[in-house]
Amino acid sequence: MRDLFLLGYLVALLAVALRRPFLFTLAYIYVDTVSPQRLSWFLLNRIPLSLILAALAMGAWLIADRKDGLRFTMRQGLMLLMLAYAGVTTLHADFPVEAAVKWDWAWKAVAFAVFLPFTLRTRLRIEATLLFLTLSAASIIITGGIKTVLSGGGYGVLNLMVDNNSGLYESSIISTVSIALIPIIWWLMRHGTIFPPDWRVKAFGAGLIFACLLIPVGTEARTGLVCIALLAVLMLREVKRRFLYIALLGTLGLCAIPLLPSSFTSRMQTIEGYQGDQSAGTRLAVWGWTLDYVKDHPFGGGFGAYRQNRVQVNLTDAQASGAVESIDSRTVEDAGRAWHSSYFEMLGEQGWPGLAIFLAIHLIGLVRMETIRRRYRRRDDLPWAAPLATALQHFHLIYLLGGAFVQTAFQPFGWLVIGVQMGFDNWLAKREKAGRPRQGFAPAPPLPGASAGAA
Repeated sequence: MRDLFLLGYLVALLAVALRRPFLFTLAYIYVDTVSPQRLSWFLLNRIPLSLILAALAMGAWLIADRKDGLRFTMRQGLMLLMLAYAGVTTLHADFPVEAAVKWDWAWKAVAFAVFLPFTLRTRLRIEATLLFLTLSAASIIITGGIKTVLSGGGYGVLNLMVDNNSGLYESSIISTVSIALIPIIWWLMRHGTIFPPDWRVKAFGAGLIFACLLIPVGTEARTGLVCIALLAVLMLREVKRRFLYIALLGTLGLCAIPLLPSSFTSRMQTIEGYQGDQSAGTRLAVWGWTLDYVKDHPFGGGFGAYRQNRVQVNLTDAQASGAVESIDSRTVEDAGRAWHSSYFEMLGEQGWPGLAIFLAIHLIGLVRMETIRRRYRRRDDLPWAAPLATALQHFHLIYLLGGAFVQTAFQPFGWLVIGVQMGFDNWLAKREKAGRPRQGFAPAPPLPGASAGAA
């Protein structure tokens, strides 16, 4: 039954895309995020859906879309440079077979993000892309939220529709993405036009935000708790009554603690006592090994270079019995542990040049969104632009923080949001250059509002 539903949805979406070719791009985003071929038992699991839909999206743009005002930005150039550099390191990788496997999907994620801004030539398309990204991730988040409410979840226990933990189905990655999406969900609730913000949209949005907050509880991913803390801080920029906000936040936090599973609170306490936690200790040891590795390999070892690491972790457990405290120390050896950080992932695999390009791409995005936020926050002609820039910037900051503790350097979802950032920036630049003070979905004067040509 699930196979028939997934197949029927895709067929219906592609049928509509024959009349609105931009929907091929949205269909690719859905497939790349949800991976329905991994959810299918037999109908879709042998079909290269991502490759087919990427080809359809690019072909539809080449054949049917307008190319006026096309812009190629510095960030797109840096992304192509990063791809070229990663291709070279893949050819000379320490583990050629494993590197080729990661290259097979990593280059597609970045390449499609380079292509995406070319298609986002109207506000309607920008909003539709954000909506598809949000709802595609929501199909995973809502499932996880329901299971958390019913069972409480648990580290390595919460099943998010599939048994493997790649893509958004990995606990720390979905925890990061779920919290990072909250600002975008909030923007859609307030400024959306595809689904105007009535009580139904706001109710669904509030429920989805609640499900997003439940994901770190269900997965017991410490990364999610750190991301929630950053989100709370970032929201201080937008609230008018900050002292009231802080008081309410503290009250809600105190009320939530008794309702949390004991396994969750126990695992979160290991953030402070990382010396006794093998996972955290191994992570720090791998990072130290990476810094030593790039001293001799400054250009990186290619994808999968972590497989050669050998680390020793000194663990210390302190247990108190009355007035007596006993300390147990032991040494644990491990090998072939993953990076557990997008920054050390880039450093170990692509070396210092790759890390520099990677950081430049993200830094430019943060600066551009801040520039747009300040330029449009007092403009009456585009009241939604500054809030969208803020939402995209907050997503970016939370995603980067989560990336410090989990490998997200080449995760497609983050690159797709960066593609939306670039498309949004390009649309505003083209609008300013044309000198159009009015707001509209389509850039051409004869097509006011959300016309058929907008999609």
